[in-house]
Amino acid sequence: MTIYDISEKAGVSIATVSRVLNGNTNVKPKTKKRVMDVIEEYGYTPNAFARGLGLNTMNTIGILCADSSDLYLAKAVYFIEQFLRENDYNSILCCTGYDIESKKASLDLLLSKRVDSVIMVGSNFISNQPEENKYIHDAAQQVPIMLLNADFDYPNVYCTLCDDYKAMFEATQILINSGLDKVLYLYNSQSYSGLKKLSGYQAAMLQDNLEFKREYMQFYQGERENIEAIADFLTELADSGLSFNSVVASDDILAMGAMKYSRRKKLRIPEEFAIIGYNNSLLTSCCEPPLTSVDNRLQTLCNQLVKTLMGVLSGNEMPQKVIFSGELIKRGTTNF
Repeated sequence: MTIYDISEKAGVSIATVSRVLNGNTNVKPKTKKRVMDVIEEYGYTPNAFARGLGLNTMNTIGILCADSSDLYLAKAVYFIEQFLRENDYNSILCCTGYDIESKKASLDLLLSKRVDSVIMVGSNFISNQPEENKYIHDAAQQVPIMLLNADFDYPNVYCTLCDDYKAMFEATQILINSGLDKVLYLYNSQSYSGLKKLSGYQAAMLQDNLEFKREYMQFYQGERENIEAIADFLTELADSGLSFNSVVASDDILAMGAMKYSRRKKLRIPEEFAIIGYNNSLLTSCCEPPLTSVDNRLQTLCNQLVKTLMGVLSGNEMPQKVIFSGELIKRGTTNF
């Protein structure tokens, strides 16, 4: 029996069950009685998993991150830990890799440590195969699950994300409107976020009635941080006959590979070749000219995620989904 089961049987939200267990007076007497009747009927004994229960909280949050060497994920973990400390919470970090079994094992490990909640950093924790998300269902019946930049509709799961579809749509459309009709989309992830960006690119191309070709959507499968290999990949495409005059990339590292490619081909940036990255990372200032990139408001996302979590653990009704818009930061690799 979990607070999720109680909420179902009593016909109330998990937050309401939490308020009852926490002794919060902001609950109608009839509602409180309904919850307490279920608790007594099933002999439920509250555990220490949630601060909202008001019992022996560990004041510790578990964090799952697939790859701490990834610039985006590493920065997200930094922000989240910083905001947790401001709220007097400690954290335990597990770097899971991308294998589903490793993700499950890491989540089980955190739950065994009696954490108050688990934060999953990045959309790669959500699978397109429903059966692979069961481990999240099970965990959400024990503690609040917080997702950063992923969308997953399930009780006791809270999502904070950037509208990657809209951000990529607008970035691509700006290139098209500046006269660039051969925009190549370069990506390396088929996660929830990665597919939303891809859809945004596709929608922008179709809206402007441009010839829609699959060869202009290129999935790079090589080593994520090997900028030389990314440049090799683009060089091979060009040498095989694919003509493109701009690249919009799903992250800044891929965009840096496009920068190196343009140097090899002696293409003037941005006059002959334009580039847009994504994430607005520190890499944007590590090249000449500086890189135009989409700012996906990472610090704001992390701050909101922790605010939502603190509200949930305090027994308050909180939105299960908060979406922010990205912003294109214009620099020297574009001329609009």
